[in-house]
Amino acid sequence: MAFGLIVVGDEILSGRRQDKHLSRAIDILAARGHSLAWCEVIGDDRARITASLKRAFESADVVFSCGGIGATPDDHTRQCAAAALQRPLALHPEAKQLIEQRMQEMAAEKGVAFEPAHPDNIHRLNMGVFPEGAQIIPNPYNRIPGFSVGDVHFLPGFPVMAHPMMEWVLDTHYPALKPAPFEELALYVEGGVEAQLTPLMLEVEQRFDGVRIFSLPSVDHPQRGKHIELGVKGEPDQARLAFAFLQQALQAMPGLTWSTE
Repeated sequence: MAFGLIVVGDEILSGRRQDKHLSRAIDILAARGHSLAWCEVIGDDRARITASLKRAFESADVVFSCGGIGATPDDHTRQCAAAALQRPLALHPEAKQLIEQRMQEMAAEKGVAFEPAHPDNIHRLNMGVFPEGAQIIPNPYNRIPGFSVGDVHFLPGFPVMAHPMMEWVLDTHYPALKPAPFEELALYVEGGVEAQLTPLMLEVEQRFDGVRIFSLPSVDHPQRGKHIELGVKGEPDQARLAFAFLQQALQAMPGLTWSTE
């Protein structure tokens, strides 16, 4: 199974907020031996969110969607998930209990009586309205839950809430999901250009089944200066064979120097 990430919010695209989900998702997955296959950032546009979620539901991927599950007019993710699934929205009974518990705690903190019928409290229950058949994702920060439908998991936009919830999903629902054996090996090439290395890169991928090669040029590295980070990744045995072949081929190319450090 591959892992995907959807980040929802105009504030990310406008620059009013800096995204913190991508880098943290990479770290959370890496700690469990997994890697992120793709990421998509979407503004608060219902048609785009619905289309993205439809693709997620139809895929075989484990997908985390961060943002847009609140109850303000700019929160659309819950409604878009229902539209993508063609299911009705319904107040989840466990979510209702958790939200009411949180509202009781908030009232106690203020020293006032909890009023379930107060319009503000009725409105807050919308945060527990999920597509029919959804499962709860507990929120250790303030009890307001996220939800899952199949392998698509919906989390708040707040990193302090979303990231522990992402860890809970992985450790609860996918503890037995073993990562495919994988190794990444790289070296640093000086004195060359990508066009010169491209035929060799193509040959490596043709010779070694399942191995992918990558080239990361840099023109202003503070220590190395102008260079190319050239590497391979894939099944460990094949990746090591490909890396050895890459080194031998580079050794025979005039004008190039390379190192692995």
